[in-house]
Amino acid sequence: MIPIASGVRVWIATGHTDMRRGMNSLALLVQEALKRDPHGGDLYVFRGKSGKLIKILWHDGLGMSLYAKRLERGRFLWPLSADGVVTITPAQLGYLLEGIDWRMPQHTWRPQAAG
Repeated sequence: MIPIASGVRVWIATGHTDMRRGMNSLALLVQEALKRDPHGGDLYVFRGKSGKLIKILWHDGLGMSLYAKRLERGRFLWPLSADGVVTITPAQLGYLLEGIDWRMPQHTWRPQAAG
């Protein structure tokens, strides 16, 4: 898992992104299409057309990193937005990376009494 510091925002680029893109062209996409600073320390998440592959772009202050994850079964749940970008919490990103519905995660059963 990516060590996310407090105060870091997670941005999801809505729609489909060409997964052949590397870190330089994704950083340019962040700068020109999303109107954000790709070197600002936030995380930017992109999804391919099939929905099975995502890429995360992150600049940690020292250099740019590009993470990729592919699901063997199922698809990553993706938001729809006319703005082109949606912000989520780091906790929601954790759900997203596990293939869980990050919009409404289900709480597991908890015991009511200790004994």
